[in-house]
Amino acid sequence: MSVPLLKLGAVVSTMIMVSNWMSQKLPALVGLDLHAARPGTSEKLVSVWSPGEDEGWQVFGSVQDRCVCSIMSPTHTLCGGDPRHDRLQRLANHVLNVSQDMELLNQRTAQDLQHLRDSETLLDALETRLKTAHDDPHSLTSKSLQDLRWSVSQCRPLRALTGRLRADAGQLESLKEELGRLEDSLSVLQELFTLRHYQRLQERSSVLQQHLHTCSSQLGCGRLTGISAPLTVRSSGSRFGSWMMDTMIDSSDNRVWVMDGYLKGRRLVEYQSLYDFANGQNFIIHHLPHPWAGTGHVVYNGSLYYTKHHSNVLIRYSLASGVVQHQQPLHQAGFNNTFPYSWGGSSDIDLMVDELGLWAVYSSTPHAGTLVLSRLHPHTLEVQRSWDTGFPKRSAGEAFLICGTLYVTDSHLAGAKVHFSFHTDTASYEYTDISFHNLYSHISMLDYNPRTRALYTWNNGHQVLYELTLMHFIRTARDSDQPHAG
Repeated sequence: MSVPLLKLGAVVSTMIMVSNWMSQKLPALVGLDLHAARPGTSEKLVSVWSPGEDEGWQVFGSVQDRCVCSIMSPTHTLCGGDPRHDRLQRLANHVLNVSQDMELLNQRTAQDLQHLRDSETLLDALETRLKTAHDDPHSLTSKSLQDLRWSVSQCRPLRALTGRLRADAGQLESLKEELGRLEDSLSVLQELFTLRHYQRLQERSSVLQQHLHTCSSQLGCGRLTGISAPLTVRSSGSRFGSWMMDTMIDSSDNRVWVMDGYLKGRRLVEYQSLYDFANGQNFIIHHLPHPWAGTGHVVYNGSLYYTKHHSNVLIRYSLASGVVQHQQPLHQAGFNNTFPYSWGGSSDIDLMVDELGLWAVYSSTPHAGTLVLSRLHPHTLEVQRSWDTGFPKRSAGEAFLICGTLYVTDSHLAGAKVHFSFHTDTASYEYTDISFHNLYSHISMLDYNPRTRALYTWNNGHQVLYELTLMHFIRTARDSDQPHAG
């Protein structure tokens, strides 16, 4: 399938599954909080088409195992071409105007009422003076007449106030009539919204709901565009080691497995959750039947896969039964520091899991030390297909795999970055420049977990997580109707 057949469904999709864990007591997007939503989804956009001309929706999946929908309005929407829409718009504007008029009347009435309250005292005093003058005309003096004239002059504004109140009463009657007409118009519109109209809306809602249900299952593979700042989960163990969770996407196993050291180790430590691991509690110690080499181990679908010490033999160990289920040599693969990563540590063979399955990264004498990527059968450990990336393995700091693309860092020390990527779907490579903050200056294990969509690292005795930013390419139904190129 050529690139033109791919539709860019989401330009940048940030998988928010590690941020602010420490400030929230490490809630488990990867298993820290057993009451949190199940992890394993990354936010992205799926462009889908609904029945009807030029109609579509944008459907987002989130790391909280839920979907959020945003409607893309068609060119001729259900409401846009409906005359009822225009009538509703006019009614809405009319209601707004009436509301503004009523608010203005309310403010003016409040001011007039306050003026009337202030005038009440003045009217009482004027009434008293008039009564005195009426009862005893001889009591009037020049000064009392002057005071009476002043009191009468203070009442003159009441005439204007009376006029305003009369006008406001008229306007209230007018608004009452307007509200009556609005009520009639709304009644007419209500009659126009027939049962068929509601059925059409319900049908559209049903189709949208179906897309929402499928969004989490349609989370496609993405291409790495960024790596977050590191989050230190714990500081434990020696300088070298590995820690991991089950990488099976549909797994609900939140246990953490720790293998300290890189040479001749047999002690496998099991923690019940990431929270327990972060706090160093609730753990069980298992003793493996064969010692390991390196740090390139992985847990996949209830089994531990690792390399047997001083050999290129791969071991599949059942975590449930505690027995070796299968072992198989990785033919021609170097071992015992023949073709390790730049940091050494018997890292000749690095086992990985991504969305596509189980893989091994290694090199051999026939490949002259260049990095080889092989897909393995998860039960027999047989090589199903291999790719020679052309990148010298000893120049690689570490490597990890996402959606069939191998990403290689240029160093295991501070200042490292993702420098090289190899795409198995096209058997092509490219040089990249993706920043990678190596907080503790010496990485001896770097793995991607497709279930939690995070990078796990062992960095100089610290266990660290990174969140990722991926670019997703989603093939839509419209693309599938196009003829294949080439």
